[in-house]
Amino acid sequence: MPATMDLAHEMGYARNAPTTATPARRILFFFGDNRQMILQSVNPATNRVENTFPCWSLQTTATVLDDMSEAWSRWAVFPMRERVDMLCEAAREIRARLEPLAVLITHEMGKPLREARLEVEKCAMICEHYAAHGPQYLAPMRPHGAPQDATVVFEPQGVVLAVMPWNFPFWQVFRIAAPTLLAGNGVALKHAPNVPGCAEVIEHIFLSAGLPENVFRSLFIDEDVVEPVLSHPGVAGVSLTGSCGAGSSVAAAAGRYLKKSVLELGGSDPFIVLPDAELDKAVPTAVASRCRNAGQACIAAKRFILHRDIYDEFLERLIFAMEDVRVGDPLRPDTDMGPLASVYQRDRLQNQVDRCVEAGGCILLGGSPLPGAGAFYPPTVIADVPPDADVAGEELFGPVALVFRAEDEDEAVALANGTDFGLGGAVWTADTKRGLALAARIRAGSVCVNGLVRSDPFLPFGGTRSSGYGREMAEYGLREFVNIKCVRTG
Repeated sequence: MPATMDLAHEMGYARNAPTTATPARRILFFFGDNRQMILQSVNPATNRVENTFPCWSLQTTATVLDDMSEAWSRWAVFPMRERVDMLCEAAREIRARLEPLAVLITHEMGKPLREARLEVEKCAMICEHYAAHGPQYLAPMRPHGAPQDATVVFEPQGVVLAVMPWNFPFWQVFRIAAPTLLAGNGVALKHAPNVPGCAEVIEHIFLSAGLPENVFRSLFIDEDVVEPVLSHPGVAGVSLTGSCGAGSSVAAAAGRYLKKSVLELGGSDPFIVLPDAELDKAVPTAVASRCRNAGQACIAAKRFILHRDIYDEFLERLIFAMEDVRVGDPLRPDTDMGPLASVYQRDRLQNQVDRCVEAGGCILLGGSPLPGAGAFYPPTVIADVPPDADVAGEELFGPVALVFRAEDEDEAVALANGTDFGLGGAVWTADTKRGLALAARIRAGSVCVNGLVRSDPFLPFGGTRSSGYGREMAEYGLREFVNIKCVRTG
């Protein structure tokens, strides 16, 4: 497989400023009194180092932020028509390079190539969505019942720091970048350290689409530089998708500098199945939700809560279907599931599986890493974990399904809400009215009745409780980082 730098070069993108690196390992080299962080890009399918990248110094980072502040002040007054044209051109650029972009994603974080293609296509779609609907979302308005002389306008505020994860290395960035840029803000991307090639190429996509220099920049920095970035006067706020620990740390830093934060954190999403559910649809959806992207999705179904009357049949079908998932080389067309993003992630997942067993859980399928050099982990099913065990409420970021039995609907809801998270959830029943009533009792940002929980540019996305706050996408996400100003003429 070609190296990350070669892929960027083949796409016609030249490397400019000092760039970064990838996941699993971070090594500090000491040279006298000087310290420099070196990040290594590791292919998770082979566990081989592909590239190394130096982190930027604080001085380099500060200079880039100064340049961004100046560039943003000019971008903020660009006509809306030109911002729309830029997003439309970005969508064309993405589609024109869809295959090499998908290969880059697979190469850096391991998802099957066909899933990577869908991710890239979705990025073009969200650019087109905001190009088509964003101007209406940002149009001046008079709230219902407000005085006739009052108008509410939406104005850009500055540079938004985007701290993004590796599991959807293009989609996560574009769903914050497209609306933020359309609103007239700048975007400083601090991407996950294991997808530096994606970070580099995303910046070039926007430049090729006509975005002025320094309005969007990828910052190749370590996590301990995030707070100094937030302290910069040109940075207006931060949007983070990641772990609860990262979210808490970044939110605290943002608070110290009175900067707004939007957090999309983890999830331990329930998947409730009632006795009248159509299992021919529910079981394949359960497997798709749990094994897509090797289970590395915040809104993946993670806890399967089965009514006692359907428990045995659903569990038998689930095990059979999970066993049929083909795990292997993510570049092969017949592969259903690739490796986890790194050996570190694989070992972390194994620790959680071991804790499930220690708590009383019974492994019915899988349960240990696959042999070989890569970070491969098989689809795994675990039953009988006590609901009050710590691990039962954690986010298992991998293809591990925890199965719970519920005596009735009330217990199913109690189990669903028996975690600190509140991102997504699903209810399966032939009675839609019954499903909607149950969905209303689940504390989450999104609940789907008889379907796969997923994000959509037309709908707000986010969570509650430990899954974060604020919203992405639709008009709600577009207005998170604008000044909502009231103007009166009388």
